[in-house]
Amino acid sequence: MSKNTSTTLPASSAQATVGLAIGLDVGGTKIAGGVVAPDGQVLERAIVPTPSGTDQSTTLTAMTELINRLRTRHPSVALIGVGTAGLVEWPGGRIRFAPNNAFRNVELKVYLEQATGLPTVVDNDANVAALAEAHFGIEPGVRDLMLLTIGTGIGGGLVFGGQIFRGRTGLGAEVGHIIMEPDGPACGCGNRGCLEAMASGIALGRLGREAALANPEGRLACLAGGDPQRVNGEVVSRAAREGDQTARGLFAQIGFWLGVGIASLVTVLDPGLIVLAGGLASTGELLLKPTRASFEQYVFARAYRDLPQLALGRLGPDVGMIGAAVLALQEQSSSQRR
Repeated sequence: MSKNTSTTLPASSAQATVGLAIGLDVGGTKIAGGVVAPDGQVLERAIVPTPSGTDQSTTLTAMTELINRLRTRHPSVALIGVGTAGLVEWPGGRIRFAPNNAFRNVELKVYLEQATGLPTVVDNDANVAALAEAHFGIEPGVRDLMLLTIGTGIGGGLVFGGQIFRGRTGLGAEVGHIIMEPDGPACGCGNRGCLEAMASGIALGRLGREAALANPEGRLACLAGGDPQRVNGEVVSRAAREGDQTARGLFAQIGFWLGVGIASLVTVLDPGLIVLAGGLASTGELLLKPTRASFEQYVFARAYRDLPQLALGRLGPDVGMIGAAVLALQEQSSSQRR
């Protein structure tokens, strides 16, 4: 896709044939669903909490109920696309492992097709987010893009030559689990010192609790009702927006590690655009400023290269559902051409 190509799928080959798609974005704290048209427009939204605990059947039930709710209002829906955190086999749609929810060896594609009767595609949540930003983001039609979702954890999506890069089995681009500090804090994946453990919402909450314990009279503890253990990433973000210097220092700390990680990835991959998305990215310059400074300091051959733009995603919290739906529409259109 060239930069001058329209970002919409042709109505003759997509919308008129397969109609609308439901896109699901399955995260560690919530499941967001939307009815999406081929031009990326979200016609209906619904959100439910991601069930806690290790019983994955409750999460599957919540997803099915959300799909049925959306289908009731839009019976012309023809496809389902799912973006979920974790290791997702492509194109089989089996989730081998997800560090921040209950999925373990779940045949999600098979389950949803049997439960709904609709063709379904399942991919990693950051992969589909990257696809959405490549189509409809700040530089529509960009062919080479690296996206990092900064939320509860950190995911990565790569688009090269206009196509998602997944690796041999679909498990590639797990940039949140590159090791930054082997003796660093424990990560939900079982390793220590992953980028996710150093620079995600989980990391921000951990650092915030440590700061509140060290200063129980400070703003972080106050916003948590006097209980340092209740400090999470949202509390730190609120304090930072209010101007609390401790909280802003924590953003500088996670931004430093995020920038180091991005510098390493750019050194290897040389993308045309870097996009930050996800809940923590919505803090804007609080995160972007220290990340950009660290990235520019540590990228290889800084004086001899043109740096790719580092920007916040354009699509906001809808990016996952849009990308999942667009992927489903693309796959259906490709199968019809074959």
